[in-house]
Amino acid sequence: MPASPAGIDRRAPVPMYHQLKHRILRDIAEQGLRPGDVLPGEHRLCEQFGVSRTVVRQALAQLEHQGAIERVKGKGTFVAHQKTPESLVHTLTGLYEEVAARGGHVHSQVRRQELAPADDDVADALGIAPGAPVVVIERLRFVDGEPWSWTTTYLPEEVGSLVLAEDLSDQSLYALLARHGVRAVRGVRSAEAASADEEQGALLDVGAGQALLVLRSVGYDEQDRPMEFFVAHHRGDRSRFEFQLSASPADQSTAALRHTGLALPR
Repeated sequence: MPASPAGIDRRAPVPMYHQLKHRILRDIAEQGLRPGDVLPGEHRLCEQFGVSRTVVRQALAQLEHQGAIERVKGKGTFVAHQKTPESLVHTLTGLYEEVAARGGHVHSQVRRQELAPADDDVADALGIAPGAPVVVIERLRFVDGEPWSWTTTYLPEEVGSLVLAEDLSDQSLYALLARHGVRAVRGVRSAEAASADEEQGALLDVGAGQALLVLRSVGYDEQDRPMEFFVAHHRGDRSRFEFQLSASPADQSTAALRHTGLALPR
């Protein structure tokens, strides 16, 4: 029989696992399944589409690699949650701008917003003396109602005083600073993997020991003065960063990183 009742064509030049992968994606869309909804298991897919377990596993592996599904050992296969925007690593935009530009909503639970003395790390990042006053803003960020990141931002006193009394629960810090004439024009930003401790795991609703992506950033204003330093802990299960690499000119020793595209939270 050339094709199964479910539409897998055994004589087509397209591999069966590739056909199955697209059929699963189509079913997710047509059935209106949402992130976290359960999908049929391997045995059920074999029966439904009349294919071997090898074909099913190849299709699921590709879907998992693409971020379309999540497989949890002992629990099953689920529609995946979309990943957070990856351009946060190498552009001077914030989470608020990234999400809002694509129709999502960011809400912040402001846990701390006060003047405090800079410790050695903060002082070094901002180019000030240890103990000098800085404005500290600690926010638990939610994307469409779900905990997404825990961010602590440090601003030099002359910058931070502009926003010290502002309500930052539903507005962009960058946009607010820009209205006061303070804009970041360049920055140094890094990303690294970490494991959540008890407090981080509880705040981000992932549990202790789970993967986090930690962003650290120093932004510089138009006079090339440090105007912001932040440390942001993002949920590892909601973060993905992709880059397109291109060769640098012959007189440079590193490759340039250019942004390819965004994977967006729903």
